[in-house]
Amino acid sequence: MLENLSQRLQGIFSGLRGKGRLTEEDINAAMREIRLALLEADVNFKVVKAFVARAKERCLGSDVLDSLTPAQNVVKIVLDELTALLGRTDSKLVLSSRIPNVIMLVGLQGSGKTTAAAKLAYRLMQEGHSPLLAACDVYRPAAADQLATLGAEIGARVYRGDGTDPVAIAREGVQDAIDNLRDVVIIDTAGRLHVDEDMMAEAEAIKAATKPDQVLMVVDAMTGQDAVNVVEAFAERVDFDGVIMSKMDGDARGGGALSVREVTGKPIKFISSGEKPDSLEEFHPDRMAKRILGMGDMVSLIESAVKAQVEEEEAVEAERVMRGRLTLDDFVAMNRQVHKMGGIAKLVSALPGGDKALGSGQVDENALDSMEVIINSMTKAERAKPELLNGSRRARIAAGAGVTVTEVNQMMKKFNETKKMVKQAMGSMGNQGGGKGKKKGKRRRGLPGMGGMSMADLRNLQDLMGR
Repeated sequence: MLENLSQRLQGIFSGLRGKGRLTEEDINAAMREIRLALLEADVNFKVVKAFVARAKERCLGSDVLDSLTPAQNVVKIVLDELTALLGRTDSKLVLSSRIPNVIMLVGLQGSGKTTAAAKLAYRLMQEGHSPLLAACDVYRPAAADQLATLGAEIGARVYRGDGTDPVAIAREGVQDAIDNLRDVVIIDTAGRLHVDEDMMAEAEAIKAATKPDQVLMVVDAMTGQDAVNVVEAFAERVDFDGVIMSKMDGDARGGGALSVREVTGKPIKFISSGEKPDSLEEFHPDRMAKRILGMGDMVSLIESAVKAQVEEEEAVEAERVMRGRLTLDDFVAMNRQVHKMGGIAKLVSALPGGDKALGSGQVDENALDSMEVIINSMTKAERAKPELLNGSRRARIAAGAGVTVTEVNQMMKKFNETKKMVKQAMGSMGNQGGGKGKKKGKRRRGLPGMGGMSMADLRNLQDLMGR
C-alpha cells in the first residue's frame, strides 16, 4: 500500500535534484505534481489542499531558493509536513491503573475489528498482561465463534455470554475479567455495512455501561476517502481516542491512512499488516513518512531482526533446558532473571510460609551472586561442559574468584542438584501435558524467563541456594 505514491514522489524529487538552483516556477511545478500524486492516492482533497499550501509556503522561502542544495531542502520540508500529517509524534497505548482496563473497539462491518481485537490481546500478552476478549457482536453470524477461535489460538480468555443484549454481555465481560483476575478487557462491538443510528446508539450504550479507558476505532486502510466520513461520524458520537489502521498490506491506494489524523485530530496508534497474531505494530509517523519518500525504515528493520534473534535464542535455550542440558551459563541467566523479578527474597515472600523463612534468616539473598562470581572465573568451555572441572581447574577458579576450593565444590554440588531438579520438573510437566498412555491434565504455567520453572520449583531452588 502507498507504493505508487512513494514512486511518484521519488520521481518528482529526482527531477529537482538535477537542478543546481530552483526557481519559483520549479517549486510551483513540483507542488502541482505532489498534489496530483496525493489525489491519485485517494487522499482527502481538503487534506491535500492544506498539505500542499503549507509545503509550498515553506519551499518558497529564502532557505530553499538561495540554498546550494535546494532539492534536499524541499525533500526535508515535504518529509516534515508528511510526518505532521501523520501525527508528528508517536501515540502509544497507555493503560491506566484501573483493574481491569477496558478497551472498546468500534468500526464498520468488515473493517477487521474482531481480528484486530485478537491481535491487540496477543500484543498485550507479550507485554505481560492477561487480557479477556468480550464478544459483543450478536448480529454477524459466527462472530462470537470467530473470536473464540482466535482467542484459543493465542491463549486468551473469551467471554461470550448467553444472551442477545450486547450491552449486558459487555458489562458481564468486565465482571468476568474481575472474577478471573484479568487486567484488561477488550470489547469487540458489532459493525454495520454503513453508519446508522442504531449502531451509534449501541456503541454509546456500551461505552456508558463499561466506561472504557480507551476507545479505538478500527479503520480499513483500503477504503480511501470514504474512511474520512466514517471516522468523522464516529468521532462526533463516540469520541474515540485513537485508530487502528487495518489491512495495510493491501494493494489499494491507501489515502485514508494519510487523511484520518488531519481530519479528526485522532492519532493512529496501530497498523495491521497481515493475518498473523503478531502483525499488529505500533504506528510511528516519522518512520512511515520516510518509507513513503523512499528513505526506508532501518529502525523497524533492526527491531524486527533483534526480536527474531531473541526469539530464536529463547527457543534454543528452552529446548536445552527441557532436555535437562542445563549449563552454568543457564545458571547465570537464571540468576539475572531472579534479580529482574526482585530477587530471591521477593520471590520467596510470595510463597506460602515465605515471610516466616525470611524472618528466620533462612534465605541468603547473596547466594546467587556469590555463585555467579565463581562461574565468571571459569572459561567458556568449562561453563558449557562442567564435567571438565578437575582438581587443578577448580583450584584455578577458586583463586580467580577469591574463594576456597571447598566453596567451588559446594557450588558445583548445588548446580548438579538444581540440574537434576529442573530435569525432573520438566519431565513432570511433560507427563501432565498428556500423551500416549498418560493421563491428560492441565499443564503447569512456568515463571517468565525461568525456563518454565514453577513456584514449587523455585522453593526447591531456594532450599538449595539459600541455606
